[in-house]
Amino acid sequence: MVSKVTFYDTTMRDGEQTIGVNFSIDEKIEIAKELDNYGVAAIEAGFPAASQKDFEEVKRIAEVVTNAKVVGLARMVRNDINAVIEATKNAKHPMIHAFIATSPIHREFKLHMTKEEILDKIKADVTFTKQYMQDIVFSPEDATRTEPDFLVASVQTAIDAGATMINIPDTVGYDTPEEYGEVFENLRQNIIGFDTVGWSTHTHNDLGMATANALAGIAHGATEIQGTINGIGERAGNVDMIEAAAAIQVRHEKFNVETDIVLAQSKVISDVVARATCMPVAGNKPIMGRNAFAHESGIHQDGYLKNPETYEILKPEMVGATASLPLGKLSGSHAVMSKLNSLGYDVTRDDMKVIFPIFKSVAEESDLITDEQLKVIMQVVEEKEMVSYQ
Repeated sequence: MVSKVTFYDTTMRDGEQTIGVNFSIDEKIEIAKELDNYGVAAIEAGFPAASQKDFEEVKRIAEVVTNAKVVGLARMVRNDINAVIEATKNAKHPMIHAFIATSPIHREFKLHMTKEEILDKIKADVTFTKQYMQDIVFSPEDATRTEPDFLVASVQTAIDAGATMINIPDTVGYDTPEEYGEVFENLRQNIIGFDTVGWSTHTHNDLGMATANALAGIAHGATEIQGTINGIGERAGNVDMIEAAAAIQVRHEKFNVETDIVLAQSKVISDVVARATCMPVAGNKPIMGRNAFAHESGIHQDGYLKNPETYEILKPEMVGATASLPLGKLSGSHAVMSKLNSLGYDVTRDDMKVIFPIFKSVAEESDLITDEQLKVIMQVVEEKEMVSYQ
């Protein structure tokens, strides 16, 4: 039986906590519409109680999104909860994401609350919220540094009070994939009614394990991944939803799950977010980086030209990208000949015995060889050989 994994986007909330990022309302609306087209199940539009601007942005997004749930974030503070209720009231599918920290360090130094006080707060505020909203996400902040038995107690309290989705945040990106999987296994074994609610991952990338942790969560019972486009977010960022969705697609035999993500729209939405944040995607970033489907090494280029699957596990068109064979000092004669043929030069392997040494001498002094440089090289060859390759 193939199950469904949904995606919950927090680009406009957690993503906006990226240093220097401040979306305009028009940018948020554009991103929200693209996310709706992308197939995400929920869009966390902002933190309505944070400011009047945030409130208005969530309200506007709630009015334009047609398919996904529109979510507002709230601390377990009645003012926060009421702000979300008001801001999302016109959404076709309103949802609230309420959180409270549960780890020892947060209890002692941030909240100054006992375990009992936190459990009472969870029960009271989820019960209150349930009077006004049916879809409630509950997050025990810093869940991965919370004592396993208290995490179970906190989550059970939220479920009993009416929460419909439980989100398990690796708030500081601390866990390894094995440990994060164990968190879900502990909950699966000890929560009464585990299968009556949804389970979401929320993984940060402080130690570079956000994608691996999110996928470990899926392998151990999670049904949803919370993340951002391009992996933006506070500190080192969140799991990149595009990477996680692509991994599930490529390794479908391992995860045995389906998603509603329209992968072919990945490049479009990645570009929209990159422009809005003024943060270009790194060249070597998985899936969306400009080098993700580029091959410069001669050995790789030769294999790719013979069969792309020698070095590609994901076809670029599946994520809206394109493959390229940039030519440089490591390129082989096969790739150079292929490029020349595409430019209209009718060259053969025998011709390359003359052309390739000249190409190599130029490439040794250049980063990448452009089409114009190739044309100059061919002019040199033609003058030297007194023949035409046009």
